[in-house]
Amino acid sequence: MTTTAERRSTRAPAARRPGPAGPTRPRRDTGRHLLLAGVSLLWLIPLLWAVYTSFRSYGDTARHGYFSWPHGASLENYADAWTQSGMPHFLLNSLLITVPSVLGTLLFSAAVAFFVSRFGFRFNLALLMLFTAGNLLPAQVLITPLYRLYLLIPLPPWMSDSLLLYNSAWGVIAIHIAYQCGFCTFVLSNYMKTIPKEISEAAVVDGAQVWRQFFQVILPLCRPAFAALATLESIWIYNDFFWPLTLIETGDKRPITSALANLQGQYFTNPNLIAAGALLTAIPTLLVYFALQRQFISGLTIGSGKG
Repeated sequence: MTTTAERRSTRAPAARRPGPAGPTRPRRDTGRHLLLAGVSLLWLIPLLWAVYTSFRSYGDTARHGYFSWPHGASLENYADAWTQSGMPHFLLNSLLITVPSVLGTLLFSAAVAFFVSRFGFRFNLALLMLFTAGNLLPAQVLITPLYRLYLLIPLPPWMSDSLLLYNSAWGVIAIHIAYQCGFCTFVLSNYMKTIPKEISEAAVVDGAQVWRQFFQVILPLCRPAFAALATLESIWIYNDFFWPLTLIETGDKRPITSALANLQGQYFTNPNLIAAGALLTAIPTLLVYFALQRQFISGLTIGSGKG
C-alpha cells in the first residue's frame, strides 16, 4: 500500500492555464518611448533653431520675422563670425588652456584616487570626502579671495607678461585643475576599487614599486574611465566663461567663449551672426565627443553589471 506522501509525490502537478497576454507592457513601453522622444525633441529645438537662424541673413529676419519661412540661405554669417570675432586666435587660446587643464586634472585625480582606493589607512575616506566637498562650493564664493591671492603670486616673465598669476593662462589652468579634481577623484576611486587587488599583489611579487604599479598596471586598466572623464572635462573647461572673465584682464588672452562677445556691438547686435559664431565654437567639443564616443559610452556603463 502506498502512503499518503507517496501519493502526493506521484500526482502530476496541475498545469497552469496561460492567461491572456495583456497590453500593459507594450503600452508602457510605447509611453516610455514617446516620453523620451519628446524630451529629446525639447533638447534639440534650441540647437535646430540656432542652425535655422544662422543660415538666414539679418535683413530677411528683420523684414519677415524669425518665425517666417526663409527667403534664402547662405554661409555668410559663418564667414563673418570667423573673421570679425578673431575666432582662430581665441580658439588657440582655448586649446592652450583646455589641453593642459584636462591632462593635469586626470593625472592629479588619478594619483589621489590610486592612493585612497589601493591603500588602506585611517583617513582615506575623509581625504576622499575632502576632495569631493570642494565641488560643492560655488565658484562665485571663491572669486574674491582667489582674486587677491592671484595678485600676490609672482611668475617669471616667460610664463606671464604681468609677472603675476593674475592675467595669465597659468592661473586659469590652475583653478580648473583644482576645481575639477574632486569630481574626477571620486569617479576614478570608485572605478579603481573594482580592479582586483590580486593584480597589485602580483605586481608587488614581481618587484614593482608603487610608481610602477600606478603608471604601468593601474592607469592602463582605467582607460575607459579616463576617456569618459576626458570627454566631460574637455567640454566643461572649453565652455567655461566665468574663470577666464574674472582672472584674465587682457582680452586677447581669453578663450573662445570671449570671442562671441566681440560679435556684439554697443548699439546693434546681429542674432544671426551670434548663432553662427556659437555653432562654430561648438565644433571642437563635438569632435572630441565623436573621437572618444566608444570609450565614453563604455566608461559610463562600467560596473552596471556588477552586483
